[in-house]
Amino acid sequence: MSFDSIDPPLADRRIPTGGDFLSAKALAELTPDLLVQRMKDLAPRIAAAAQEAERLRRPVDEIWNALRAAGYFYQFVPKAFGGLEVTTDQFIDISLPIAEACPSTGWAASFCAEHNWFLAHFPEETQQALFGGDYPYVVAPVVSAPPGKAVRVPGGYQISAHWKWGTGVMYADWIVGSTLLVDDEGPPRLLSCLLPAQDAQVLDTWRVAGMVGTGSNDIVVQDLFVPQARTARFDLIAAGRGPGSRGYANPIYSMPMLPFLAMTAAISAVGAARCALGAYRERLAGHVRMGGLSSQSDKPAAQMRLGRASTMIDTAEDIIRKVGRDNVAAGALEGAGQVAERLRTRAQVAYAVSICREAVALLAESAGSSAQMLDQPFQRSVRDLNVLSSHVVFDVDTANELHGRSLVGLPPNSMLI
Repeated sequence: MSFDSIDPPLADRRIPTGGDFLSAKALAELTPDLLVQRMKDLAPRIAAAAQEAERLRRPVDEIWNALRAAGYFYQFVPKAFGGLEVTTDQFIDISLPIAEACPSTGWAASFCAEHNWFLAHFPEETQQALFGGDYPYVVAPVVSAPPGKAVRVPGGYQISAHWKWGTGVMYADWIVGSTLLVDDEGPPRLLSCLLPAQDAQVLDTWRVAGMVGTGSNDIVVQDLFVPQARTARFDLIAAGRGPGSRGYANPIYSMPMLPFLAMTAAISAVGAARCALGAYRERLAGHVRMGGLSSQSDKPAAQMRLGRASTMIDTAEDIIRKVGRDNVAAGALEGAGQVAERLRTRAQVAYAVSICREAVALLAESAGSSAQMLDQPFQRSVRDLNVLSSHVVFDVDTANELHGRSLVGLPPNSMLI
């Protein structure tokens, strides 16, 4: 597919060749516990590469390839296709070591793993062609802002879009994009469209203050045909009711989408906060403030900040773990009852992320100026947390307003539920 020359330039992405999927034997031996251990073993390498990921503005090839080789992306592939169908707690256990070592890499990896859950809601024939064909798992961004335009044509849709926030696109083989369909068959509605990554243009736009290593660049498609079988109604996926998920007995495939997305994103918030906590604790023993006579580790004020921040971060992790379990249970609900649960759990995740941000701010007040050097993980964690907490699902005011409206019997005043 050809595109007119535009500015900014194209991003230097890597479309997978597909030759590194696990063998049948290795996949049969893969377990959640084994993945946890592999991620813990890989964490020092990920941490050592974090500064390079920031320089490249995308995950480091060596690290991403190691995640693929470890089997990380099989987590939400249905067991019918050889996947693991992990629980939400197992997903956090597996992903948190990555996020603590490098929040950017953790963000990109966890979203790409989660998006295989998203694809499990697409029509069965599409899942057979992917999971049962050349793609035992898929690496794909799911992009929705702003939605593109879809026009119904024989056999499918013609779409055009310029999506932002393409997390995962730098190593994607497929892309899932939201488009707005306007026709005579009903009110405007969002349609999720699956397209080969090679059919899209990826623009080098990801220049941000934090989460620099995610490589979440813009994605452009122009007049691209998408077959009907590679589309699904967004509202059905949001409720955990996509057409392709109905044959799966595991309740994870019935849970609502947005709280799951928020929980996934919050893993990197907890990871960034733990990274900052570890860097702060490590600095205390050797850090003597100007004019001081002893190290910071001997100072009650520093000890109190460390202890309080640790408790706050533990609390945030507990919240997102409970949200994951509650969201799976919400999959058994219908209608207004499920919507109320979606709003409640979204507000809880937003609160958990705000706790992480407050904990790191508490540490930053006494970390000292040398912690702000660009080669220090502490300052990178602060910037990462400030940027990731600006994600729309972590808007505390909006989340609390939506939850509050639900509590007094008012309908949501947002489409993002």
